[in-house]
Amino acid sequence: MIEIFCSDELYTYNVYHITKAFFPEEKVHQHVEADRKDAVRVMLPDGTVLVMGREELPQSADRQARKRYIDRELYKRLERLTGRSLAWGLLTGVRPTKIAMKKLEEGMHEEEFLRFFMEQYYVDREKARLAWEIAGREKELLGRLDCVDGYSLYVGIPFCPSVCTYCSFSSGPLEAWKDRVEDYLDALMEELAYIGRASAHKKLNTIYIGGGTPTTLTAHQLERLLDCIGTNFSMDHLLEYTVEAGRPDSITAEKLNVLSRHHVTRLSINPQSMQQKTLDLIGRRHTVEDVVRTYEMARTAGFDNINMDLIAGLPGETAEDVYDTLKQTEALAPDSLTVHSLAIKRAALMGQEQSALGYVKALDKDAGDMAANMTRMIRAAAESARRMKLKPYYLYRQKNIAGNFENVGYAKVDKAGIYNILIMEEKQSIIAAGAGASTKIVLREAAGLPGVNNDKETNLIRIENVKAVDAYIARIGEMIERKGEWLWR
Repeated sequence: MIEIFCSDELYTYNVYHITKAFFPEEKVHQHVEADRKDAVRVMLPDGTVLVMGREELPQSADRQARKRYIDRELYKRLERLTGRSLAWGLLTGVRPTKIAMKKLEEGMHEEEFLRFFMEQYYVDREKARLAWEIAGREKELLGRLDCVDGYSLYVGIPFCPSVCTYCSFSSGPLEAWKDRVEDYLDALMEELAYIGRASAHKKLNTIYIGGGTPTTLTAHQLERLLDCIGTNFSMDHLLEYTVEAGRPDSITAEKLNVLSRHHVTRLSINPQSMQQKTLDLIGRRHTVEDVVRTYEMARTAGFDNINMDLIAGLPGETAEDVYDTLKQTEALAPDSLTVHSLAIKRAALMGQEQSALGYVKALDKDAGDMAANMTRMIRAAAESARRMKLKPYYLYRQKNIAGNFENVGYAKVDKAGIYNILIMEEKQSIIAAGAGASTKIVLREAAGLPGVNNDKETNLIRIENVKAVDAYIARIGEMIERKGEWLWR
């Protein structure tokens, strides 16, 4: 157990996540006490106490300056104490490439950026170079888009054949919802029809149907959904049309034909691992052979842009298991490869088990061993991508991610997932439909935050749909009304 005491709420987020990155196996309790004499006190399980007194903070009225001092000082002290450095240093955000993109747009050169990133955030050179490389590729790809009059569409299907133990997305097993799928599609198509009408004067650049597992729908249901999209949206400016076909046990030749007829350009078939013992352990009810069969079926159906997702750090897997998974993946030669570092969230079954047991059961390693093992896995994935002539094109991080690492997408030069870049860089509006879907509207001019009574303004408005399927169906009118207030204002 780690106890953290802060004198200011502003300090809590980064102090928690920096500490947790060094001690992922420990529970952390936080307390905010405004009248404390010290600014931050971190009490570690072995009795070590790290204290930053108020008197050592920058003596200015700028709370952010004090926060930055605390972040840097805490990181350095934990680094000395543990004898370990973190690959991403003291960065706790999910989008490190946004910093690189900003500096690139400001005219900073690579070596200047590397020094800045390493000195300001203690990021290691390998990760700093990766962030810079990806920012450059993102900038090039984003140059193809109209970020003012263009937009992207996300469509959420919150059903899966079964729920994987690591998953925290808004999805549920199809068996539990099979009697409500048609009702869900009716509500979803009502929302899509509204978005289509409201956006008729805009240019639709990308469509992403995710979830969940969209191919959990029957071929007839997929046909209904794609017909609705085709009827309500112009495809004249469409650059990419992606469907997540993540689970091989949800894909049939008939469904692939439906997707092909509706001009879907990009599929994602996601084994996560090519080790049968792992697939069984994480609740995926298919075989390695099913992955290969489904992939070959998609190629036969004419799909020439197929992504595959893998996860490094799955429970029980060694670096050798990951090497074998990569070898089998290379034999299939996907057009893009997304490599995730396992992130355990409370909403996932695996995360609930951890909470009950009080330690990181899934990883079963101390922090040092875990970081070393993850480093080997991630480097092996990068080398595998290079052998397949895939280049890194987007990157993001998550809370509770194994070893404090990252998720990276690799792709052939002309097969990068444009939507994936947009969701990270937030340069173009993404209008989202479905249960749990999150709309992000990029405003031309800053506006006050909805529902907040202060002077804070933003250029990015987030509008969330309710997550529960029943609530979404019952409140579809409200979901549409929420968008109406901000859509294209």
